[in-house]
Amino acid sequence: MSARLTAAFAKGHPALVCFVTAGDPTPAATPAILDALVEGGADVIELGMPFTDPMADGPAIQAANLRALGAGTTTADILAIASGFRARHPDVALVLMGYANPMTVRGADWFADAAAGAGVDGVICVDIPPEEDAELGPALRARGISPIRLATPTTDAARLPAVLDGSSGFLYYVSVAGITGKQSAALTSIEEAVARFKLTADLPIAVGFGVRTPEQAGPIARVADGVVVGSAIVDLVAAHGAAAAGPVRALVAELAHAVHHARSVAA
Repeated sequence: MSARLTAAFAKGHPALVCFVTAGDPTPAATPAILDALVEGGADVIELGMPFTDPMADGPAIQAANLRALGAGTTTADILAIASGFRARHPDVALVLMGYANPMTVRGADWFADAAAGAGVDGVICVDIPPEEDAELGPALRARGISPIRLATPTTDAARLPAVLDGSSGFLYYVSVAGITGKQSAALTSIEEAVARFKLTADLPIAVGFGVRTPEQAGPIARVADGVVVGSAIVDLVAAHGAAAAGPVRALVAELAHAVHHARSVAA
């Protein structure tokens, strides 16, 4: 497991995980937006790999995928963005998030080699279930990259061991049964799910889907090890384009304060 991912969840406070789509609005504009996430206080960066059929994503991230692809973003661009990020931020955890086709079309070994060479710490592949781990997992683990799995409200005690088997980095809890950005789970249901997963999982648990504001993020951070925010940041990129770094930095700073201080406020 990546030392940077381990460190991100060992800072003495919950981690803020922030998502943006690579190449949105253009490949040239993405590095400044990534830098803004770090400057705002994000602990883990999720860099989305644009895809033509992002089935788990809501309208905001779907639109970001289309903007990125419309700008000509390629896998080579994504890896170059990741490599540049790693050179500028040697200690910040970086995760690629996306779908199987771009990750496996040239073979799992090719992708894992390229991701490792770019300094990637973890990979979230939304549409490769645990039963198909052989498609990508062994190649990632062989190169020290964490395969990060998703759990959902329907992941019961019988299913959870399969989800955890071979995964590392953190467990990403999708707190609603649906697509990104459209609805928010009740805090009580998140508390119950995190408590249930912690009976089995020895990984940090980060909660995402539907988390948009500091007011939502803070209470979740009191019970989870991390909070994931994506669509709210992507909306700022949609609104401001190449000038999004400033607004993104401001929002992330508010989110980071709420997440990092959630437990001290509760105390």
